[in-house]
Amino acid sequence: MSLSSEQLNTIEKYDDEQRLSYLLQQVVSNQEIWILADEHGCVMLNTEDEDCVPVWPNQEFAQRWATDEWQHCQPEAISLNKWYSRWSTGLADDELALVTFPNQDNQGLVLFPEEFETALHQQEKKQK
Repeated sequence: MSLSSEQLNTIEKYDDEQRLSYLLQQVVSNQEIWILADEHGCVMLNTEDEDCVPVWPNQEFAQRWATDEWQHCQPEAISLNKWYSRWSTGLADDELALVTFPNQDNQGLVLFPEEFETALHQQEKKQK
């Protein structure tokens, strides 16, 4: 399902909480999470306290974010099963956090992998 640029603009203007909520719904519905990656691995953002991996609800949002210093990066889908089996623990082991659905200003809620996983499981229950 692809979104019009009008819809993309509207959703991107949601506040951090609304974008997190949208991300969770989309990830559970589509059974995939989107990251940006290049030949060195996935894009990282740094907050004052955390090194973070940004994640998006679908390809269009990840693609829109890939500008300037990130323009060589490609959106990459990770299946939800693979996320649970490898990414959650891998990120936790590397002491990395997630920036959930960052907007063009790099704003997004920062969650730890286990918090994100809990939120996804809650969303799965809701959508059943």
